[in-house]
Amino acid sequence: MPVNVPVDLRRCRILGLAGTAFLAAGGETAGALPVRELLGPASPRAALGLVAAYFGVVLLIAAWLLLGRLVRSPDQRPATCELMAVLVVWSLPLLLAPPLFSRDVYSYLAQGAMADAHMDVYAHGPALLGGPLAAEVAPVWRDTAAPYGPVFLGVASALARASQGELPAGLLGMRLVALLGVALMAAVLPRLARHSGADPAAALWLGALNPLVLLHLIAGAHNDAVMLGLLGLGLVAALGRWPILGAVLVTLAALVKAPAVLGLAAIVVLRTRAGDHPARAVLTAAVPAAATTVAATAVAGTGYGWIGALNTPVSSGNWALTSLLGRATGALLEHLGSDLAPLAVPVWHALGVVAAVAVIGHIWLRLRPRPVYALGLSLATVAALGPAIRPWYALWGLFLIAAAAPSASVRHRVAAVTGVLALATLPSGGPADTGQLVLAVCGGVLALVVLVQAHRTARAPAPGRTA
Repeated sequence: MPVNVPVDLRRCRILGLAGTAFLAAGGETAGALPVRELLGPASPRAALGLVAAYFGVVLLIAAWLLLGRLVRSPDQRPATCELMAVLVVWSLPLLLAPPLFSRDVYSYLAQGAMADAHMDVYAHGPALLGGPLAAEVAPVWRDTAAPYGPVFLGVASALARASQGELPAGLLGMRLVALLGVALMAAVLPRLARHSGADPAAALWLGALNPLVLLHLIAGAHNDAVMLGLLGLGLVAALGRWPILGAVLVTLAALVKAPAVLGLAAIVVLRTRAGDHPARAVLTAAVPAAATTVAATAVAGTGYGWIGALNTPVSSGNWALTSLLGRATGALLEHLGSDLAPLAVPVWHALGVVAAVAVIGHIWLRLRPRPVYALGLSLATVAALGPAIRPWYALWGLFLIAAAAPSASVRHRVAAVTGVLALATLPSGGPADTGQLVLAVCGGVLALVVLVQAHRTARAPAPGRTA
């Protein structure tokens, strides 16, 4: 019989570190680089970088899945502090890597510079700013107003002032802000899991060590990390009998990105379960939220244009469910010669909002005793039925589902979705042509070959022993 080699924590740590190291190295030529450093897709260096990046992504996913086996093992389960250390080790190669999987961080910097220069970021896009920073923004977003709240724009403005327009310093600052958000996420997950009756180690594995967190929140420096970190901290405060502080923190999260406002519903439910009258519970959440909104908007100096900016248009090629249905319906109507074709996408987006409201209402009616899980499912619904979708949007709901998943089967399904989404975007953040897809597949297949060979070698009997 072959010798079974146990999967140990050290092996997972090294394999994941190799994955992020290859990803960071590949990103040096295939990532979302500054425009002056961009290489053509046909460049041999860019091709090699793309292969290396996908090689690293597959290694990272494999390390994460192996770590999941350890977390489920009754005799090898790592402690939460050991999992935190793994997150740190896996993150290290990404700290100084170029932006990966998206150019959004350049938009953040340009919008921060606009806010610092007292330009109205909710009425104009980065094209108004002009100069090197605006040139780094993806063309589709250069004339688009900021969709973010005053809290994030205040942070972006402060970074723009501190970096004095220097791109490397600005990029590092944005990544450090994202790292702070991820650190908050990792810190609150065990507490949320204990309150929800879930395993803290499993929550950390799924919610913080998730490849999507490393690829998009850290490597991509997305502000979703700050939103989720503040949202989780607010829920912990509300669970710890500090509902007013919880409402303040949740509101700050919503003033980074709007979907976090649903966290106020969880605070209301928690207060009613604690014995408060429903009207008092609503006031406990609403009054601090209103005061925080006024104060944060005043401090940021951006005004209330962020309310109207919630309707910021999405890219025409967005692959959200309602956008896909809208485009298909529009194409059909156009084929039939109908004048209603231009209305197809807006109508489907409106139907998506209506459907999301209905689904969220059903979730809260059924899962009111489990507010953290209900909130996670609600945020997942917003991401799935909204007018725009990106792989990192899945983290809105995944973060809290990880903390409160009622069964291992739920975690397994979420993990499967994670594995697919982790492979869905090129390191450059741009659309893929056939050649790039082939290179990406080659990198992933090469990683699988290496993993299979390493597994066979580890299982082979030692010299002098019978198989």
